[in-house]
Amino acid sequence: MPRLGAHESVAGGLHLAFERINQVGGEALQIFTRNQRQWKAAPLKDEEISAFKQAWQEADSVPVASHASYLINLGSSKQEQVEKSVNAFVDELNRCVALGIPQVVFHPGSHGGAGIETGLANVAVNLDRIIEQGGDDCAGVTILLETIAGQGTGLGYRFEELADILEQCSYPERLGICVDTCHIFAAGYDIRTPETYEATFAEFEKYIGVERIGFFHLNDSKKDLGSRVDRHEHIGKGCIGLEGFRLLMNDPRFSNHPMTLETPKGKDLMEDRENLDVLRSLVLLS
Repeated sequence: MPRLGAHESVAGGLHLAFERINQVGGEALQIFTRNQRQWKAAPLKDEEISAFKQAWQEADSVPVASHASYLINLGSSKQEQVEKSVNAFVDELNRCVALGIPQVVFHPGSHGGAGIETGLANVAVNLDRIIEQGGDDCAGVTILLETIAGQGTGLGYRFEELADILEQCSYPERLGICVDTCHIFAAGYDIRTPETYEATFAEFEKYIGVERIGFFHLNDSKKDLGSRVDRHEHIGKGCIGLEGFRLLMNDPRFSNHPMTLETPKGKDLMEDRENLDVLRSLVLLS
C-alpha cells in the first residue's frame, strides 16, 4: 500500500508539521521549508534543525519531501528572474541537506512567451547551474519535476516536455518526477478507467519511465479532462472520481511510493483525515 499523507503547514516551527501529519494519520509528508512567497529566507537555526530531526524520528521517520518556492521559474529568459530563481533553488537544496530531506519538488516554470523549446532548454541549463552550485554536499537530494496542468505558458504538462528536460540536463541521475493526479488529468491524461489509466502510464513509460517517479500529489480535479486548468478538489468529489484513485491505490508499481494530498482544509485538518480515509478504503485486500 502506498505511503499516504498530506502537505502540512509549518506554522509555528518546521517540527510542528509532524504533529499535524500524526494528527491526520498520515504516513508521508510534504512541507515548505520556508515562506514560498518570498525570495529570501532567514537561515535555519541549529535549534530549528534539531527540533525538526527529533520530531521526524518520533514520527517513525515518515517519508518527507520539500516543495520549492512557487516564485522559482527556471524556464524564464529574463536574467534577473533567472538569477533569483537559481539562488533560491540552491538555498532550498542546502536547507534540505541541513534537515535531511531527500527530495525537493518544483514546478518547471513558464517560458513567458519565448516558446516551449526555449523554455525547456532554459530549465535544463538552469538545473545544471543549480546542481553545480550545490556541489557534492547536495548530491543526496533528488530534484523532482512536477507534472503541471498546462495553464498559460507553463512547461511540463506533456510527458514529452519533461522527457526533453531530462534529456538536456547534464545530471539526469539527480532528477526524478512528481506526478500530480489533478495536473495530469487537466493536461489531458485520463486515469478514470482501467484502459485509459494503463494508456496514460504506458505513455509515461514510453517517454520517461515509471522508475523515475519518486512522489505523487493526490488531488481530484474541479475541471474536466484536458481543461488545462489547475483546480484541486477533494478525493472522489471532482472530475476524476473514485475509480481513478482506486486504480492508482492498487497499482503494484507504486505500492511503496509516498503520496500526499494538496487539497483544501481548515485548521482542524478534518478534510485531510476524510480524504485519507477515502483513499485507504479504495485499497483492495489481497
